[in-house]
Amino acid sequence: MEYKVQIRINGKQINMDKVNTILELIQDKGLNIDRIVVEYNHQILSKEKLAYTFIKDGDNIEIVSFVGGG
Repeated sequence: MEYKVQIRINGKQINMDKVNTILELIQDKGLNIDRIVVEYNHQILSKEKLAYTFIKDGDNIEIVSFVGGG
């Protein structure tokens, strides 16, 4: 049986083939955990919660990256 979840990341609707944690999603996207903030269903997640917060159908995720510069 296939299980797909439909979520929204940074305003864009996507389908996922498997259920991941937020941390796995971040790693799959090649993002540096130390340079981002994650809002999960309108709540800021601490870095400690990323590894055990599982993505569910209908979730809304915003990932904000910090960029250095001068």
